[in-house]
Amino acid sequence: MDYGKAIKIVRTIAGLQQKELAELTGVDASLISLFEKGKRRPGLSTLEKITKTLDVPQHLFTLLAAEPEDLKGTSAEDVQRASESLARILLTNAQKPRKSRTTRRSRKKAA
Repeated sequence: MDYGKAIKIVRTIAGLQQKELAELTGVDASLISLFEKGKRRPGLSTLEKITKTLDVPQHLFTLLAAEPEDLKGTSAEDVQRASESLARILLTNAQKPRKSRTTRRSRKKAA
């Protein structure tokens, strides 16, 4: 599984920079970068934060992270159906306006 690839694809479709995704998820921006470069693997709780923030079901996110060897034994029809479903979700979510969150830093600056 290449979760870094999946993070980058979904983040890009959502129109977010690494720093923005980091702020929304509470995950350090340097970790997001390491995930996307394949130098670190995200833990389950981090994946949950990312998929929840990006509004992508985990099972479809996992499909996006799948490598060809991960899909052996899966029918081409099943992969096609899941891929189409994932594309619809990603494109629909990319068109939704995002709520901006106030970070601790921006609150301190405002004070």
